Amino acid sequence: MRSAALLIIVCNFAVALHAQQRPQYTQYLFNNFLINPAVAGIERYVDVKLGGRSQWHGVEGAPQTAYLSTHFPVNGRHIQDGALSFAEGGYNPYSRGFSHRYRASAPHHGVGITVQHDRAAQFVRTDALFAYAYHLRVAETVNLSVGANAGFSQVRLDMAGIDNPSDPVLANYADSRISPELGLGIWLYGARFFAGASAQQLLGNPLAFSDYAQRMGGHQQFFFMAGYKLHLGSEMALVPSVLFKQMARMPFVGDYNLKLAFRDRLWVGGGYRSHESFSAMAGFNISALFNVSYSYDFSTGPVRTLAHGSHEVVLGFLLNNRYKVYCPQVMF
Repeated sequence: MRSAALLIIVCNFAVALHAQQRPQYTQYLFNNFLINPAVAGIERYVDVKLGGRSQWHGVEGAPQTAYLSTHFPVNGRHIQDGALSFAEGGYNPYSRGFSHRYRASAPHHGVGITVQHDRAAQFVRTDALFAYAYHLRVAETVNLSVGANAGFSQVRLDMAGIDNPSDPVLANYADSRISPELGLGIWLYGARFFAGASAQQLLGNPLAFSDYAQRMGGHQQFFFMAGYKLHLGSEMALVPSVLFKQMARMPFVGDYNLKLAFRDRLWVGGGYRSHESFSAMAGFNISALFNVSYSYDFSTGPVRTLAHGSHEVVLGFLLNNRYKVYCPQVMF
């Protein structure tokens, strides 16, 4: 029975890989840079994130994903003066006073790097991308940024873990394939809102292994996300947000999330991914150097009869944080 279940899941992975579906994350709100390159350099420090996700915990061969991302501003004026010109020690971005005093950042550049490693049964994918963004002030309290990322993706089939590698079905499969990647994004943000759109895998290079998959080609992925900050009292805020994902030949997916932040130290939240799962999440800003967050997905789709939920952990580091902020001032 377990072998039959694993076979079904592996077949589903093969379809997903053929369509080039990138890894999905529940805590996208904590690191929008994974989805949109225009976010690069949005804060006044070097933003480093180390994340891991265990999908469908308890099922052999279920997806396991890890990533490392970093991005930072490169304009000297932006780094020295800061986007908001607040005093050293930071300013609570969930207070009403933050929105009243907020000023858009000066025009500046941002760069970043993302490395992702994803394994689903015997299919292994590694992505390495470099991102660039330019942030422009379009109003006294509003910035618009545009960005792009480029790099490569390697997909390989781990033949060592296959019981019958001489199976005719695998006869035309190569051990690995490397293809170039290209993505674009745009991001509009202020003290109380953000909205952005991005596209990934624009080159449409197939990453499946068979000649049949080559003839079908690859598929682009499109994302739209937005959120708004609602102040509750003087030190708390509620942040509803949405993420819509669309890929050719795949169902439309919507993520609907709600985050409640207490000052600039603690936040809790929940969400729903259409036709797939509910989620609960929480995060804690331990210091001006380090923060951590965790989420758990409760599966609602057919896989719920075979597996437990999904775990996701993200560790964040705020390097060169000269203003000693505990919480991201713009990425909320």
